[in-house]
Amino acid sequence: MAKSKTIVRRAIKGLALGMAAFFLLSPYPSFAEEKKEAAAEKSPGKEQAAMLEEKWGIRPLSIRHSAEGYMLDFRYRITDAEKAAPLFSPRIKPYIIDQETGAVMAVPEVPKLGSMRSTRKPVKDKNYAILFANPQKYIKPGRKVTVVIGDFKAENLVVE
Repeated sequence: MAKSKTIVRRAIKGLALGMAAFFLLSPYPSFAEEKKEAAAEKSPGKEQAAMLEEKWGIRPLSIRHSAEGYMLDFRYRITDAEKAAPLFSPRIKPYIIDQETGAVMAVPEVPKLGSMRSTRKPVKDKNYAILFANPQKYIKPGRKVTVVIGDFKAENLVVE
């Protein structure tokens, strides 16, 4: 009985190793490559990104679900701190618009923490984030949104 269990275990290990080798050596692109290609297709056009960078000194990086989908995490990089400085004013209230429905989501104000975004002086070549509320997981992945920060507008961003 013990010999048959050992034989079965070895057969299962051999099968698992064979399957792993097959998938590792197969000619299909990896999931990481597929995700990179999909993200490149979903990102704003090069023209819009260049315009935003030229005018505002900001390069949008991504907008993703966070906190189990109850928050939207907008990431961006500062390429010119002087141009981007007005957008960091605490008086400006950023919001996000779902392009399909027109729904508007704001940045939550937490009593002890304050706004879920940076209002300090921006630093060149540093990444920043703004967390927007997404009650009831209203904005789903794949939807196009517009991020508005004062006069700054990043349109056609696809939620990942």
